[in-house]
Amino acid sequence: MQEWSLTVDRFMEGAARWHGTTEIVTRYPDGTMLRSNYTGLHERARRISQALRQAGVRQGDKIATLASNSLDHLAVWYGVMGIGAICHTLNPRLHDDQLAFIANHAGDTWLFVDGVLAEQADRLRARASGIGTIIIINEIGYDGQFPHLEDFIAGHDADCPWGGFDERLTAGLCYTSGTTGDPKGIAYTHRSNTLHAMNTIAPDGFGLSALDVILPVVPMYHANTWGLAFSGPAVGAKLVMPGPQLDGGSLHSLIEAEAVTFAAGVPTVWQGYVDHLSDQGIGRTSLQRVVIGGAACPPALLTALEALGAKVTHAWGMTELSPVGLVATPTPSALALPEPDQRDLALKQGRPIGIDARIVDEGGSELPRDGVSVGLLEVRGPAVIERYVGHDQSALSADGWFDTGDIASIDEHGYVRITDRAKDIIKSGGEWISSVDVENALLTHPDVALAAVIGIAHDKWGERPKLYVQLRQSLTDRDGRDFKTTFRDYLAARIARWWVPDDVEIIDEIPIGATGKIDKKVLRELHETGGQSAC
Repeated sequence: MQEWSLTVDRFMEGAARWHGTTEIVTRYPDGTMLRSNYTGLHERARRISQALRQAGVRQGDKIATLASNSLDHLAVWYGVMGIGAICHTLNPRLHDDQLAFIANHAGDTWLFVDGVLAEQADRLRARASGIGTIIIINEIGYDGQFPHLEDFIAGHDADCPWGGFDERLTAGLCYTSGTTGDPKGIAYTHRSNTLHAMNTIAPDGFGLSALDVILPVVPMYHANTWGLAFSGPAVGAKLVMPGPQLDGGSLHSLIEAEAVTFAAGVPTVWQGYVDHLSDQGIGRTSLQRVVIGGAACPPALLTALEALGAKVTHAWGMTELSPVGLVATPTPSALALPEPDQRDLALKQGRPIGIDARIVDEGGSELPRDGVSVGLLEVRGPAVIERYVGHDQSALSADGWFDTGDIASIDEHGYVRITDRAKDIIKSGGEWISSVDVENALLTHPDVALAAVIGIAHDKWGERPKLYVQLRQSLTDRDGRDFKTTFRDYLAARIARWWVPDDVEIIDEIPIGATGKIDKKVLRELHETGGQSAC
């Protein structure tokens, strides 16, 4: 067989060669639209490569980005990775302290940034000693002193060779959000990114093809856009890049205008989308398929999206897995089940794609795949982390498995159901209470927008669940209503009585972390400090 290194530049080379006229659409923060295609993106990325090389960038140099999803951000990705440099995506939703720690730890030397984030970039440069150059990716909302991308690549042609290096070379860096300590870095190789992309393209993954119009709602700084920045070009699909505007109305207008067929994002984003359509009296969408991950998909959200005509596929992953590891696509044995049982499987996190998985007890012994036994979820595979950046010690067990930190069961059909994060599981009277199950049960209540359950110390039972609720904005008759009793009674009819939270607190807004997930660390701090409720 031919030697053919698995490097990600091949995705863009193939897209330009065989799908050159396929559109790539970007919506900027001011609402203006930029239309190009794979030929234009490929040329722009190579011009960026040429400019970087002539500026002295070499293999292994760390080039950071601080930007939302756009054509130019994608061009920077491929322009950096194509010459063997390392693209490090920074999350603009992180605190300045975290960003400075990450940039310094990674050793970033350049920073490409959206114009609307220039002030944040300037603050970062003052604290990140290695960043010597800042380039504005697009000038929308910016009129300051940093050079623009257009100026940077002016006079540079696209005659810059890509690839030709080892597929095990690091292609990208992504750091965890640091919810349990300092952020930790994961170095993705060209090989791991390529294999991960091929796994997600397959029918048992996201089922992508050149016929799709893909809307990556999940940001490019969130673990490789779940691989869509690679898998989209790999199949030559049209890409619709939404920029930073991810509210329900903005998503709806973009989906309908561009005839989007496939989109992926976290539950909180899709909840805003279905709420907007409901408020506007819209009962149908052109969107055909939605992948929901990052957190458990509430059954009510799945039902709402299906009612709009979109097929929902549940997925699960981690930054450490590149990130997709499980997808809830059907199997023959699953399709042979009664409809209610099929729906139960669809609400699980999915079955392994491109990884191996097991659950173990606290002693490390593997537990049966019977759908009842619950243990620590461990995984292994070609796109699973071996060790964190800068760490000498392996992140794997003695027999080569990575502990995800999740508590899960695996059924006889191979579907994994994650009941909680190990740090979020509530142990009351020696028995486990799944915060996910309690939250999902309450999210079917018409007055509830978001719900989060945490464990709080209890003298007798060790821990008891406490429930935080964000009410729907459309709910106007709040005064005088006993929400605590209402919601506890509602839950008592749907879950075990001893699972029902002792305390219910209504707050104006459930805190959302930097990756779009509910931040329970903030809720624990709120409880400890005696924060006041909204009602």
